[in-house]
Amino acid sequence: MLAQFDGLLWLILILVLLVFLQRWLHREIQAVFLILTRRQEITSVIFALVFLPGVFLHELSHFLMARLLGVRTGRFSIIPRPMPGGQLRLGYVETARGGIVKDALIGAAPLVTGCVFVAYAAIYRMEMPMLWDFLRNGQFELLWKGVSFLPAIHDFWLWFYLTFVISSTMMPSSSDRHAWLPLGLVIGILFGLTVLAGAGPWMLANLAPPFNAFLRGLAAIFGLSAVVHLVSVLPVALLHRMLARLTGVDVA
Repeated sequence: MLAQFDGLLWLILILVLLVFLQRWLHREIQAVFLILTRRQEITSVIFALVFLPGVFLHELSHFLMARLLGVRTGRFSIIPRPMPGGQLRLGYVETARGGIVKDALIGAAPLVTGCVFVAYAAIYRMEMPMLWDFLRNGQFELLWKGVSFLPAIHDFWLWFYLTFVISSTMMPSSSDRHAWLPLGLVIGILFGLTVLAGAGPWMLANLAPPFNAFLRGLAAIFGLSAVVHLVSVLPVALLHRMLARLTGVDVA
């Protein structure tokens, strides 16, 4: 039974890891800029510029999904604004309420476009399927050689950067997720009624395998995003520590 839903387990584990790495990396980047500039306003501007492509795609995804679903839209902004609690809002798009289904789809739009972009960049621009085959077959010598050749790929660092900023901003915010809970409850109730009606074995035999394969693919995309964040956070964290020691200034 567990083997039929291992995709869900992997997805949850990798998603937790990705969120942790994102928050850690964002803190380290802001700490470096704060130590260098000593100004919160300047740090906010630089931070927003670093993530500008991802923020633009995030808000554009909301906007296009809302228009596609016939939901009215208002102002669109990618200008950073400070929020209560010391948080920074990098952008927003105003949309009218369209019901829990439309609101859930609008909220999930950046996650969909972000995953599509990461998959495209990994498969067609950064030669990741070849490395995955080496890893899966236990060919670790070929794996490390392949990794060492990655920087030689045409425009590799551009695609690495875009993958980093887009995967780092594709996660829905709390306001994006406001319709997910009620929609999830409705789906859960319908699923329970279907099982009670006797369709459980049929769904387990016919729907569970493709759904689990989909979750595995989603976990692989999030896993690549997590690797990109891990590779990025280590040098940034080291730079943070070096600057703190050299300047005698650190960020709590």
